[in-house]
Amino acid sequence: MKRFMYALVVVAVFLGAWLGLKDAVWLEQTPYSNLKIQGDFLEKSHTVGAFTVVLTDAAQPRLLVKQDDKIKFESIPGKAFVAAARSTDEFHEARGMTSVKSKVLERCRDQSVDAVEVTVKSVTMSGKLTCGDGSVGYSLTLKSDNPKHLDFDVKLLADGKPSDKFNRTYLMMASHKDEGFYGFGEQFTYFDQKGKQLPILVSEQGVGRGLQPITVAADITNNGAGGKWHKSYAGVPHYISTDNKSMMLESHSYAVFDLRRDNEAVVEVFDNYISGRLIAGNNPLELIENYTAITGRMRPLPDWVTRGAIIGMQGGTDKVRRSLEQLNKLEAPMGAFWLQDWVGQRLTSFGKQLWWNWTLDKQRYPGWAELRSDLKGQGIEMMTYINPFLVDVEDRKAELGADYRNLYREALDKGYLVLRADGQPYMIKNTSFSAGLVDLTNPEAWKWMKEIIKKEIIGVGSMGWMADFGEGFPMDGVTKGKVNPIDHHNAYPELWAKLNREAIEEAGVGQHATFFSRSGYTRSPQYATLFWLGDQLVTWDHHDGLKTAVTGLLSSGISGYAFNHSDIGGYTTITSPIKNYHRSKELQMRWAEMSAFNVVYRTHEGNRPDDNWQFNSDEETLTHFVRMAKVYACWEPYRRELIAQASQKGLPVVRHPYLHYPQDKEVRSIVNHQFMVGADFMVAPVVDQGGTKVKAYLPEGNWVDLWTGKDVAAGRLNVDAPMGKPPVFYRKDSAAGAATRACLDQKGLLN
Repeated sequence: MKRFMYALVVVAVFLGAWLGLKDAVWLEQTPYSNLKIQGDFLEKSHTVGAFTVVLTDAAQPRLLVKQDDKIKFESIPGKAFVAAARSTDEFHEARGMTSVKSKVLERCRDQSVDAVEVTVKSVTMSGKLTCGDGSVGYSLTLKSDNPKHLDFDVKLLADGKPSDKFNRTYLMMASHKDEGFYGFGEQFTYFDQKGKQLPILVSEQGVGRGLQPITVAADITNNGAGGKWHKSYAGVPHYISTDNKSMMLESHSYAVFDLRRDNEAVVEVFDNYISGRLIAGNNPLELIENYTAITGRMRPLPDWVTRGAIIGMQGGTDKVRRSLEQLNKLEAPMGAFWLQDWVGQRLTSFGKQLWWNWTLDKQRYPGWAELRSDLKGQGIEMMTYINPFLVDVEDRKAELGADYRNLYREALDKGYLVLRADGQPYMIKNTSFSAGLVDLTNPEAWKWMKEIIKKEIIGVGSMGWMADFGEGFPMDGVTKGKVNPIDHHNAYPELWAKLNREAIEEAGVGQHATFFSRSGYTRSPQYATLFWLGDQLVTWDHHDGLKTAVTGLLSSGISGYAFNHSDIGGYTTITSPIKNYHRSKELQMRWAEMSAFNVVYRTHEGNRPDDNWQFNSDEETLTHFVRMAKVYACWEPYRRELIAQASQKGLPVVRHPYLHYPQDKEVRSIVNHQFMVGADFMVAPVVDQGGTKVKAYLPEGNWVDLWTGKDVAAGRLNVDAPMGKPPVFYRKDSAAGAATRACLDQKGLLN
């Protein structure tokens, strides 16, 4: 039997590798060829706002964009910087997992610049792109009314109008082998995308994402649900590079950033135009600040959210009260109880899930009002859950009473659901059930859904909730607003966050309530009040486990996701004949240590709570959990400073060291084993099973060990990491560091 199981694992690994290569997008080659300048345009500089634009070098012409003599864009000498293609593209969405199958039919490689038109605020270059025996026109317009941003707009043209023949547009720029590319929203496997080809299409991230045998098993049994390394709930077409360059795209179109080759970077948009901006700044922090000035910044979190632990649990009123008593005995600082199953719980093939009908299940939570009052009296808020899906709960009316609302039937009767092409409701498969999706392009549906949040959630005393999903809009869905479903797929997460934000503002609790979002796109931070990283596997690995939570925090912060966190211990739990993936005691405890230095410290039972080790599964774990909650509480004053800074400048609370030490090449190798909190703390959590020491790196300067108070020199370290004392260092001149250590000492946490 053991041999058979081993053989299955080996087959799974090889099959998984083969399936990973079966993505046609990955096999495409560079679409451009030569650049020709057809007029007297060389070496003529044009001023566009604070930027200078010039076509230079007759022998091998190239486009340069500078600000203060610093290059912000340059094309490869002698090579085209705009290209086009015609392709057939099939977009598929299944259970939130998106995939694309494409075939390029025709390429337009060579580029000519035939005209340059200059106005007070813009420069427009136009010409032709050669496609075999034919051609297509194009224009590239650069304009600016802000010294920190340069807008660009590439259009494919036929007789002066948008081309309806070509549906892919490319923008190419020079790069080099040492240039790193960071950001792109939440990216979980790699921090630096150089050498990768990265698609930007919001999606369920999958189960395993390359970890075997779970990935191939999920792919085979659940229609590709294993996912790939690039799948992300919150991909964003934005980056900063180690050459101090930054770019963002403005549209919701599917885009691919091809960074595989040493000397080039290619932006590919599946449309007949590209619009975006180049962003200026003298260092990474300025680039983020100037980027978030465009996309919007997150407003400060309410004090209660960051006061202490947020306890995520299910099971009803009595279970909550028992846990509350346990935590109070240990004097645990608490911000909220998050009761995900407030709507009732159902058993599915995936585990314990919820009834997606956003009204209180009074049988599961009898005495809800009294529980709410008792928690409030202790300064603890109550949090719940919602997503934009609805299921038919007509069979539950007999159980829960005639006044129990069936929101699915209400939405169906009013025409508030996304439809199929035949006019029927688009029932989207989740695990063992299907659900309808609210059409957020319908103004009446928008208003109706907001009223549900205000009445059914805020109205029963919930001051926070998980605003789940948002990444699964079907690629062939039909909406009241008649939007392009491919583009709307990336837009839906922004709308879902915006709707939740409007609900708390209109209810008059905008400064006190919060919601945390999983899916996102470019402008989600201006609406969402908090993010979380989605459904990590309850493992240690860099594919889908604890390490990916660190990478996700570091990457997302660059794209404006200033307040982000993960489920302590991970979420996705699998019971399988081949291999079980169950949360261990050690993982639960080490994940808590990492989360104690995040903006929010929140637990989750996972989809199979009975198979997972929980924060209170034994006395040792509970004591450790409370200890780390107290550590988290000790740096609350500094956390509030960073939250205020984030709302003013867009800078994340958790940061990659590169943001503060861009000239230090050593920090560029950091992916998932350490991070900074603000500018003052360096955290090196244990992210390997059985780890008792941690290898860390401290950049230049004088540092202090948080636990011992001893000075530590900059450089590489091999540090002891006993349970309960994850390696943490602070800058010697840091008032926040000294204050945190004093708090730990006062509470007896240094022992």
